Formats: sequence, structure tokens, C-alpha cells
Amino acid sequence: MPEAYNIKEVGYVDCVGGGQVVVVDGIAYIGHVNAPDGTSIFDVRDPKNAKELASIGMAPATHSHKVRVANNLMIVNHELNDADNSPVPDDFAGGVVIYDVSTPAKPREISRWTTAGKGVHRYDFDGRYLYMSPTVEGYVGNIVMILDLIDPEKPQEVGRWWMPGQWIAGGEEPSWEGTAHRCHHPLRQGNRLYTSYWKGGFVILNIDDMSNPTRVSGMDWAPPFACPTHTALPIPYDINGRQYLLVADEDVMREAHEPAAFMWMIDITDETNPVPISSYQVEGLAGKEVPMCTGLHQPSEKFFGTEIPMAWFSNGLRVIDIKNPQSPVEVASYVPDVPPGSKRVSSNDVTVDDNGLIYLLDRHRGMHILERT
Repeated sequence: MPEAYNIKEVGYVDCVGGGQVVVVDGIAYIGHVNAPDGTSIFDVRDPKNAKELASIGMAPATHSHKVRVANNLMIVNHELNDADNSPVPDDFAGGVVIYDVSTPAKPREISRWTTAGKGVHRYDFDGRYLYMSPTVEGYVGNIVMILDLIDPEKPQEVGRWWMPGQWIAGGEEPSWEGTAHRCHHPLRQGNRLYTSYWKGGFVILNIDDMSNPTRVSGMDWAPPFACPTHTALPIPYDINGRQYLLVADEDVMREAHEPAAFMWMIDITDETNPVPISSYQVEGLAGKEVPMCTGLHQPSEKFFGTEIPMAWFSNGLRVIDIKNPQSPVEVASYVPDVPPGSKRVSSNDVTVDDNGLIYLLDRHRGMHILERT
């Protein structure tokens, strides 16, 4: 039986494993981890009777595991899938594909933006601008790029930023191995991009001039911590007159004896000098040897109030209240049953809709629709 604390399940979508979900006007858009499944669209207005409306496939060796929707546009990524050893299709081109979803049951492809290398990993979309992490010819690892979709038939690059050392075609030399320092994804608030940079920590970018983003500050704690930084989530309101950034590391790329990934709270009231003030880990993990994908994966990028739903891999959903940023508290949780064909729960993504329902997506199978009690 599922383990539930201050949460109840109100619906379930039996779908293949997913990497990301967004819910707009009662329609859930799900990006899947593995080909041949790419993107699925479900009507979840009646959570107990979700209905699939449409699906889009992907070729072997590739995936389309991220999705964002705004202004009747659906953006999906195309990227090589490191976990799929199938031959790469000759016609593969990584990037993003833009769809018209004014009729969700009939997604219509509008255009494609393509790039060199693996493609685009993750991004945010505000209805006009796409803030993304593509691989680009001449650079090592993913960089920051802003794409303007005011005319979705003709996406236009607005600006880019990279960590010094990435532009190898320009003579730069990285001080890290391989692609350890690479953009995971930017999140915009006002004229700033809060950008996770994997083993490079996070950076805050000023985009007053979108054609020339500039670095305000950043932090990098790997090492000594082994897990890479997945999300830098700005809190869109003051708490006791101060500004905060919630940072989530992803529980990968570590040994069993190293600490599982956890959540950080960063005081950015003086954004030129970010200060870590607290952290949170699920009870029982500290000091224990546990396999990867036991700790944190990511927070919901949409939330209400001070309660933040978070996907905690094999520890399911954790709802963390940050009303006292110096002492985050877990106020609700939900650990689903292990999906059929899986050895563990793998809660990969979480979001909320405008009614406050929580959508918890497993990497291997299924999406639980939950209600806070």
C-alpha cells in the first residue's frame, strides 16, 4: 500500500515513464523518458477518469522527455538518450519542436529549431521566450540560450551565455573534466535567470539586455558534495523581508558512502553574495549508505504559498514548508507502490495545477494525482 501523510490520491494515469509533466486548463502534457514514446496528452479534468487525447513518438536512441506549454504552444525537446544504445538515426537533429495545442487532441507541428550535438536538455517557457540548455557547435557541454518565439514559425536566438572555459572554438580551456560544468536549465524571475549548472553549481544572470546576459554571482559546492545541481528555483516573494533561492541537487553521480542529494535554502537578499542558511534531507538518510536515486531529484517549479512539492526519487513526494527558511519542515508526503516491472519507486517530476492538485510522475511508469489534506 502507498505511504501517505497529509495527502490522498484522487486519480492515477497509467502511462509509460516520464521525465516532466505540465498541466494547463485540465490537460496534462507528459514528456516520456524512452523511445518510442515521446509526448502524451491527457485530459485530467476528471482525475478519476483520465483520458489520453494524443501521443507523439520518438526514434530509437533519442528522447523527448521535457515539455512546457503556454499561450497555446507546446515545446518539446529532442535529445540523444544516453541510456539508449540503439543506432542514432541518420536524420537526427537535436533541438526543440514547437506545436500548436489550441486543440490538445490534435497537436500541430509549427516549426523546429535545431542545433549541433546532443540537442536540448531542459528549459522554461513564458509564452514568448524559451530559456534553454542546448549543446552548440564550438562549445563543450550545454550552454544558456534565449529563444524568441514571438513568431513560432521562425524561432530566433536572442542571446546566449556560457561558463568561461566552455567556448573551446574561441580558444577557451575548461578547468573541469568533460562536460561536468554545463547548463541544466535557467528559470526566469524578473530580469534574472537563475541557472543550475550541474557540477558548476548555480549562477544568477542579469538579462536586462537579453542579447548579452551577464553574471551577477553564483555558488559551486561540488566538491566537496558529489551530487550535481539540478534546479535553482527563485522564491517569488519576500519572507520576513528577505529574498531566497531554493536549490535542489540531483541524486546521481555519487558513491553509496557519499551523502544523498538534498535541498538547500540560499539567502540572496544581497544577490552578489549568496549565503546558504539551511538544508533539508528526508529523515533516515543522513549518514547512511544508500544507492543513487534515493535522495532528491527536483522541486515543482509551480507552487502556492510556502509549501513546495518535491520529487524525491525512491522516497516519493515530499512537501516542504519554507515559511521559516532557516528551518524547512516536511508537512506532507506520499510514497507510491512500486510500479509494475520496477524494483523501486522513482518519482521523477512533480507539478501542481491551478486547483492545487499535485501530479507526481514516475520515471518508469505511472502518474499519481494527489490532493493535500
